[in-house]
Amino acid sequence: MEEADNKGFWSRYAKLYDFEVDRFSHRAYERMYQLMSESLGSDMDVLEVATGTGLIALNIAGSVRSVAATDFSPGMIAKASRKPAPANVAFSIEDATSLSFADASFDAVIISNALHIMQNPRLALENIRRVLKPNGLLIAPTFSHGHPRQSTWNLNTRLLRHIGFETYSKWTPEEYVAFISDNGFRVSRWLMLNAAFPLVYLEARVS
Repeated sequence: MEEADNKGFWSRYAKLYDFEVDRFSHRAYERMYQLMSESLGSDMDVLEVATGTGLIALNIAGSVRSVAATDFSPGMIAKASRKPAPANVAFSIEDATSLSFADASFDAVIISNALHIMQNPRLALENIRRVLKPNGLLIAPTFSHGHPRQSTWNLNTRLLRHIGFETYSKWTPEEYVAFISDNGFRVSRWLMLNAAFPLVYLEARVS
């Protein structure tokens, strides 16, 4: 299971989540919405893991057939569910490391800024591979806490740790690309975006 002791933190943080994204990473998220929408299609059923308050799900809904937007935090899903949403978006509580969906259920899976804060990101990717259709698309942007420029953001890191936020994987961009490749995916493109921390935007296909 994902870190049970983190559920309380993320439920408490839900009320600040949108504000923090808008304040520190607004341009990066706008660029991510654009990149994702370009790679997705109107015939696609999409799973979003670690949706948080649903920002990505709501912004890409118009580009796909359906979005199953999930998070392991009840507080995050409660806040997401209170937002106006189109009929093709459904919010639910799911653990990324033990997804309840059937094999080969989705054309694409999005997991954004979450793998680096999971104690077992390999297990999350194993579950994602299982629910993706053959040659399915993985979109997995993640903050690069091992980036050479990370020292610029050390104060942010200390502040987040102080309030209960923990980063378990501090990948450089190249290490993150290798990690995805080593866990059953063919990376098709990746690029860096400026956000609260250096952000690797990555797309891959099931190997």
